[in-house]
Amino acid sequence: MSDFARTLRLWFAPGRIGDEGETPDYRFSLANERTFLAWIRTALALVGGGFAVDQFLPDLRWGVRVGLAVALLAAGALCALRAVNHWVRCERAMRRGEDLPVSGFPTLLALAVGLVAVAMVVVVVLGLGRSG
Repeated sequence: MSDFARTLRLWFAPGRIGDEGETPDYRFSLANERTFLAWIRTALALVGGGFAVDQFLPDLRWGVRVGLAVALLAAGALCALRAVNHWVRCERAMRRGEDLPVSGFPTLLALAVGLVAVAMVVVVVLGLGRSG
């Protein structure tokens, strides 16, 4: 079974992580869980921001409003999925005594949120999104 499939399987059966390696110091596992929860909070904020753009900015042109909302909603969904994947990968690495996995996802997320923010600044400052 590929490493990706094994990791994906652990998303739904996290108890199986105990079958790998040795149990790490519980403080490290709890820190890993806190990091997971921080990613989930970020995902929830992005999803909330997406809904807020769609619901509370009715004066924006439909395409602008939907584009910004969908970008935030998609970033939130990706962030939530990445959170569980990162948690599993880190837990496995700690149990195996390996280095923690490195990820480019924080950079990707920061760029996506930054682009949406710049687009919103342009829309607000130039008034490009007003309908009618």
